[in-house]
Amino acid sequence: MQWNLSDNRPIYSQLMDTITLAITSGVLPAGSRLPSVRDLAAEAGVNPNTMQRALSELERSGLLYSQRTAGRFVTDQPENITKKRKDLAMEQIHAFLNAMKEMGYTSEETIALIRQAMEEEKQ
Repeated sequence: MQWNLSDNRPIYSQLMDTITLAITSGVLPAGSRLPSVRDLAAEAGVNPNTMQRALSELERSGLLYSQRTAGRFVTDQPENITKKRKDLAMEQIHAFLNAMKEMGYTSEETIALIRQAMEEEKQ
């Protein structure tokens, strides 16, 4: 995983975002076992307690689960992953639409620009 941590938000929250993106994009497939807290913390360059907090929050959200002696795993319930993936997409869409509105674009102009960009992507 790519750990791009900055000072603008709590580290555990950024760790959660990175792991969530890895899960929703399929880098960490459903049912796969995560490395240990210590290994993940070392890889990310953070304190193990911070990583533990992030993983605990992801368990509460339903993206991870623990098996007592076997470790942590990505949920094997695809509907949890699909819902989180859609939630992330909607957050990005709303942020984009708000930015376009702040620049003075109407909904129709925004849609036209999206269509234009999609056409350019095809080429």
